[in-house]
Amino acid sequence: MMTSKKTASLNAVRGELHFDEPLSRYTSWRIGGPAQRFFRPADKADLIRFLHTLPAHEPLLWLGLGSNVLVRDGGVRGTVICTVNRLSNMALENDLVYAEAGVPCAHVARFCSIHGLTGMEFLAGIPGTLGGALAMNAGAFGSETWNWVNAVETVDRRGELYRRKPSEYEISYRSVKGPKNEWFLGAWLKPHPGDIQEGQRRIRELLARRNQTQPTRFPNGGSVFKNPPGDHAARLIEACGLKGKQIGGAKISELHANFIINMGNARAKDVETLIAIIREEVKRQHGIELELEIQIIGEP
Repeated sequence: MMTSKKTASLNAVRGELHFDEPLSRYTSWRIGGPAQRFFRPADKADLIRFLHTLPAHEPLLWLGLGSNVLVRDGGVRGTVICTVNRLSNMALENDLVYAEAGVPCAHVARFCSIHGLTGMEFLAGIPGTLGGALAMNAGAFGSETWNWVNAVETVDRRGELYRRKPSEYEISYRSVKGPKNEWFLGAWLKPHPGDIQEGQRRIRELLARRNQTQPTRFPNGGSVFKNPPGDHAARLIEACGLKGKQIGGAKISELHANFIINMGNARAKDVETLIAIIREEVKRQHGIELELEIQIIGEP
């Protein structure tokens, strides 16, 4: 329960605060129970004001486009902060591109291309926001987000801002470890000078490849498992004969076996059951323990 002082502070916040908000509206799987509290800031300054109102131990979850996240059916306790289309500023700063965490990755790719900057085209194939891409070192088509980061801007739960260098983080395949209780607000990216038309052609080519190889017509959470060293999770799952297997409304895609799609009425429990079956069969048949790329959060 917030004190009257914190309630008074909350009155100055300009964003949207909702209670028991269904998270299925905000995840790419279209799955998820309610958030106890759900906040969409008006802008970065408003977000900082909101953080000042929170109790010291309030659980926080940051959400962008909700890809690579499976929210359980029981929902999320604490506060969910949704940044997509709220922290949405982009700008050229000398030879760097600054983008806030709520900018969809595809928008970053297009922004760079129209300014004659190359290297970031792969972001067009990532169905999330820059904040999420920074948090997991998202990658596609042979490139990864942190290959292009010059610096990041973070905030802690007290609303303090920091500008940090990549050297302050442990960065690896789909993993980023850094200062605890800080969240990404934006990044300064360092694309290369290039040809506008070539960059736009590259984006069209990558999107066409994505549409041909991934089940984009159905709600999904992106790649479910990380690729094990020297192999591909999709190949292992397909070799186990699991393509097309369905539990409830969740189905292993017949187009790409590392995707689980929502056929229209899937619950998180259905997806988790399929995940367990995949891991068990791949371990039994190939001796490999698949590691999740998605995050599973919330209450069963």
